[in-house]
Amino acid sequence: MTNSGRLRAFIAVGLLPTLFIYAVFVLVPIVWSAYYGFFDWKGIGASKFIGFDNYAEALGDPIFWRAFKNNLIIVAASIFGQLPIALVLSLILRKSTFFQRFVRSAVFMPMVVASVVIGMIWGYIYHPQIGILNFLLEQFGLGSWIRDWLGDPSINMYAVSAPVIWANIGPYLVLFIAAIQNISSEVEDAAKIDGAVKSKWLYMIVVPMIWDTIKVAIVLCISGSLKAFDLIYIMTGGGPAQSTELLATYMYNNTFEVFRYGYGSAVSTLIILISMVLVLGSQLLMRRKQ
Repeated sequence: MTNSGRLRAFIAVGLLPTLFIYAVFVLVPIVWSAYYGFFDWKGIGASKFIGFDNYAEALGDPIFWRAFKNNLIIVAASIFGQLPIALVLSLILRKSTFFQRFVRSAVFMPMVVASVVIGMIWGYIYHPQIGILNFLLEQFGLGSWIRDWLGDPSINMYAVSAPVIWANIGPYLVLFIAAIQNISSEVEDAAKIDGAVKSKWLYMIVVPMIWDTIKVAIVLCISGSLKAFDLIYIMTGGGPAQSTELLATYMYNNTFEVFRYGYGSAVSTLIILISMVLVLGSQLLMRRKQ
């Protein structure tokens, strides 16, 4: 066996434990969930094979499509909220001074705070009687803007998008800082000589050179947004009247509230399929853009 063959064999052997763990804890549960999606099962007792009835019921349920629309709002808020903010902050905080390290730590801090705590904090911020947001609006003479932010179906999805954006900027900030720091200093010096400063530096140099990192960040945004559950569940529980229902909360409520494990498995499989479609679609659009 040649040296290259030995190296490939060594890499394959080294990857086997990781691939085995990934298959056992990720791939097998996905396949198992898709399998139970074809059954009427209460979680205990016998299961009854019903074919595609669970999938057909989910696709014919208006609440499912409302949850899907709400999830698209979260996806859009994540992509057009988290990523631009993280990109701008990464340009400002890419140096390593004490102040910049402190701000980077502050921006990343929500990631180490439990989602339950974040949901409770923002729930109090939005509270119609004791919430600080309505209090500040009243103090600044903007009493006409006071709302029941989480109870008004016309605005509550946009209200819950704010904490989702705020809580998840940190990882993308770190990702973009690492990518920008890999840009050669010679490129930056040449761009400055050519007059590419400020916004030109961002759009003409930074974005093209970290384009692959941006694509990865968008994939993470889409997959993370479709799994969004904890913040929404703590703040609204999917209500009122399912107006903030997401696919994950819809699946949870149908699985653990009414004990329809087969139906919940079908919904979780549909979430995976929708995520795959959105990810592949985004990558296709970005490849055309590039």
